[in-house]
Amino acid sequence: MSEPTSPAETEQTEESPPPRREPVFNLPPVVLAVIGICVAVFLLQQYVLTEDQQITLLTDGAFIPVLYTGQYGFDWFLFTRPFTYAFMHGGLAHIAINMVALAAFGSPLANRLGWFWFALFFAATGLAAVVLFWAVHPYGEAPLVGASGAISGMMGAAARFGFRTDRSSGRAAFAGPVLPIAIVLRMRGVVNFLGAWMIINLVTGLYGLGLGEPGQIAWEAHIGGLVAGFFGLRWFDPRWQAPEWEIPEDQSDQHT
Repeated sequence: MSEPTSPAETEQTEESPPPRREPVFNLPPVVLAVIGICVAVFLLQQYVLTEDQQITLLTDGAFIPVLYTGQYGFDWFLFTRPFTYAFMHGGLAHIAINMVALAAFGSPLANRLGWFWFALFFAATGLAAVVLFWAVHPYGEAPLVGASGAISGMMGAAARFGFRTDRSSGRAAFAGPVLPIAIVLRMRGVVNFLGAWMIINLVTGLYGLGLGEPGQIAWEAHIGGLVAGFFGLRWFDPRWQAPEWEIPEDQSDQHT
């Protein structure tokens, strides 16, 4: 026979709900969709298509700069390649690193913007990446693939929030208004991140120190995406306002 429970114990039990568990993979549906498409395309390339079909997919889906110089005539894929290239990857390390970075930076941005504006942001920063890549290599014949340009745009967006996130709703989302550029450039943590990111991209791109995969790191595309995300974020954030903003207290002693 169980012992009676005292009123105090009953009250304590009623007022103490079980701790809330967060799922291990708490990714927004739009981020999961992008990851799913990238993985599906990669598996299709590696295990389903023949060699000739792989070449056709690469020619029609990847971004090839020289095709936009007017020397090879017109085809309808000229309109789609600047977007479809982002869903293709050159190797296992390439897609693995990109998908981890997409989950890390894309999730809080998607939770902030919503799926529609996140999708537009992904497309716009990916487009900005190939525009700069084409400007530097207009006659390049090597196909450009990978979501790195759009992911770099997400890193630029994260910098505009000062990497501040809010988890009160159970989902991490970038928090606060889009910070003025003058304020962002006074935050040591943000400046250090952007500086280290820039150096790593230049070194890996110019000297070929990379992921063990064939091909060169397209640092130009990364920079194009980052710049577009950093300067263009406000056009994709419906909640963006331009209030008077002060540096948070925990950032006030981190000026460059």
